[in-house]
Amino acid sequence: MLSKQKIARINELAKKAKATGLTEEEQKEQQMLRKEYLQAFRQAVTDTLHSVKIVDPNGNDVTPKKLKESQKKRLH
Repeated sequence: MLSKQKIARINELAKKAKATGLTEEEQKEQQMLRKEYLQAFRQAVTDTLHSVKIVDPNGNDVTPKKLKESQKKRLH
């Protein structure tokens, strides 16, 4: 995940954009930080999904085939 400083900077730029607007340099920085944040978020979701196993009430593994294949690829 992103550092607290980067998240704070994202929030700072968002507040400034609403209040007074951003310079071109700040807009580029904001875009870069948002891109980095989204990459980290997507990676966290992917990591979570790779640790999921779905079991029905009868105790049968009903994890979707596509997810099982993705989990196997990740282990290798």
